Amino acid sequence: MKKVLLAAVFLAGFTYSSAQAVDKSENKDLMTWYHKDFATTKVYGVNTENAYKFLESKGLKPKTVVVGVLDSGVQVDHPGLVKNMWSNPNEVPGNGKDDDGNGYIDDVHGWNFIGGKNGDIDIDNMEVTRVVAKYKPIFEGDNSTQNKANQAKMPEEFAMYMKSKELFTKKSIDARQSFQRYSMLNDAIPAIVKLLNGKTLTKENLANLKPTDQTSAMGLTVLNNLALSPELAGKTPAEVEAFLQKEMKEALDHFGPMAKQYDLNYDPRAEIVGDNYDDYSEKNYGNNHYEGPDATHGTHVAGIIAGSPQGKEIQYGVASKVAKIMTVRTVPNGDERDKDVANAIRYAVDNGARVLNMSFGKPVSPGKNVVWDAFKYAEDKGVLLVKAAGNENEDVAEHLAYPTNFKNITDPAPFVNNVMVVGASTNKNDALRADFSNYNKKMVNVFAPGEEIYSTVTKSGYEYLQGTSMASPVAAGAAAVLLAYMPNLKPAQIIESLVKTSNLSTANEFGEKSQAGGVIDVKKAAEYAYANFYDGKSNPSKPKTVKKARPAKKSVKR
Repeated sequence: MKKVLLAAVFLAGFTYSSAQAVDKSENKDLMTWYHKDFATTKVYGVNTENAYKFLESKGLKPKTVVVGVLDSGVQVDHPGLVKNMWSNPNEVPGNGKDDDGNGYIDDVHGWNFIGGKNGDIDIDNMEVTRVVAKYKPIFEGDNSTQNKANQAKMPEEFAMYMKSKELFTKKSIDARQSFQRYSMLNDAIPAIVKLLNGKTLTKENLANLKPTDQTSAMGLTVLNNLALSPELAGKTPAEVEAFLQKEMKEALDHFGPMAKQYDLNYDPRAEIVGDNYDDYSEKNYGNNHYEGPDATHGTHVAGIIAGSPQGKEIQYGVASKVAKIMTVRTVPNGDERDKDVANAIRYAVDNGARVLNMSFGKPVSPGKNVVWDAFKYAEDKGVLLVKAAGNENEDVAEHLAYPTNFKNITDPAPFVNNVMVVGASTNKNDALRADFSNYNKKMVNVFAPGEEIYSTVTKSGYEYLQGTSMASPVAAGAAAVLLAYMPNLKPAQIIESLVKTSNLSTANEFGEKSQAGGVIDVKKAAEYAYANFYDGKSNPSKPKTVKKARPAKKSVKR
């Protein structure tokens, strides 16, 4: 989740779990597999085109739906996205003024809550790091008597601290060891390629190789694993070397920043953003840098929702015909902060978004009450929140992932009715749940395609990525399609329509992994919503003009 997804590249016994590109650039069918109709292809796509045909057959005329992408940023001038980017109708671009009076200057395509006058945050801490840094002096300081008194006085905070400390210790060690392993592999690439002795990568060519030392033994293991892949078997030494260099760069780019993410003394917030971070009521901070340092993840998400074909690219989003993307930069290379999440939700709601996609999550949430208040605010405004279930291959009832619509795991129902939690499915019917996807019969509503998803990325490119981060925008796009043609639909009705019409599967207990027990089907959901909830009016009420806000009180900088 966040900018980190689960996808496996098995090299020398090490599993790299960052967002991965899959080289299948010529496979046009795979590029759009998640749009397929299960009834005719037996592939669990979401039946995109037939949904449009059904809705149009009823004489419905779509109205544009604004979808807020709360993520790492979006390349707003990407050729596949530029036509479907939201533009603030009440803001004059580049004049340095807050024309619409909403408290944000020149917010033409959205806002960035993790930037400021001094630039933009790239790497930030993990939340467990922030919790340990804050509470260690309080609960495990030099005065043992005071420690015990604080523990007794602040039981909830102490429980969160102990959970964070355990995760911090384990994950910081894992990150350091992973960086060392991939650094070793990266340094060994020339020796690994040399083992091929100019021959192509095949099992036959590898069969007679005899390792002479530890490095060559490791290299042979790597090559044997690579040879198992149909996409790499038969490649030349140069092609193998290029592949290894690319994979190792991605691994090192992922694990390298973790030195800062798990550094108790690292805190870029005060210097870059300049807000009073402890003041959760503070809203007017940030800048309009929509892309930020690395918007690969957010741009990919945006394309899944509303990408449109351009040039030789055939990729398109589920709601490409009806949606506009509002980018709200919220997620750094690390964990999102609760203050920013809450403000991002309120910003998107106040500026006209009817669906918000949230492809992020974390195990602890110091400001969860502020985020829950924002959830309720969105519910009161009739806005649907779509959230990725997470990529830990866990039951979310046993490992709660924040932000969550359940205040307690034991609650029989969520405290709001406008949140849809989405797991990731594959195009393999005998392994329909992606092996990284979180799950739960009660707390995960639906599954949607999230493996081998082709979409827009930065530098005007396209890549395959995978994770529940990709499944969530598929579902968000589906919701936008329903809303575009039936604007009276309430969030709970959209969720019900997608849940009750999912294409079911019982293979490998897939039916027990979510409330729906299947993969969403937009056409069936459209039929259900039309029959049960549509009020016969295809035109929504005119959007309200944003009222001019009072000047915000200045907050004391840390």
